[in-house]
Amino acid sequence: MRKFLVVLDDTRECLNAMRFAAMRAAKTGGGVQILAIIPPEEFNHWIGVGDIMHQEARERIEVHFEVFAKWMRDRQGVDPELVIREGEPVPEILAQIRDDREIGVLVLGASDDKGGPGPIVSQLTRNIGELAIPITIVPGDLSKEQLEAVS
Repeated sequence: MRKFLVVLDDTRECLNAMRFAAMRAAKTGGGVQILAIIPPEEFNHWIGVGDIMHQEARERIEVHFEVFAKWMRDRQGVDPELVIREGEPVPEILAQIRDDREIGVLVLGASDDKGGPGPIVSQLTRNIGELAIPITIVPGDLSKEQLEAVS
């Protein structure tokens, strides 16, 4: 089954990327894989604190995932899969694509801020030759109705 890979983060544009991935998966008989990335710890010398922060990050990701997963199951009939990786976002996205051959499309949300589309979109589009799959970039300011029309 072809999977749509979408990155879970705390940005507003993430919502549109999630919606688009779920709608496309529902219409094409595909699946959705949600990738959350925990950045490297900055305070490695505080091992006990780092462990607590790491566990809290995982719990926050799982709660965030469940909100999207419930919507995908209830509204789109898609049961998403959660993958949590640790490291820098772009290398981890590329590694996940290499590791899971069922991933067919990377779906990213683009910020509608004046500062550009966001760091992940900017970095990946500069290194697009490293990707073996297409990228769909979903504008962060599309309405639900516009998303439904294009998916």
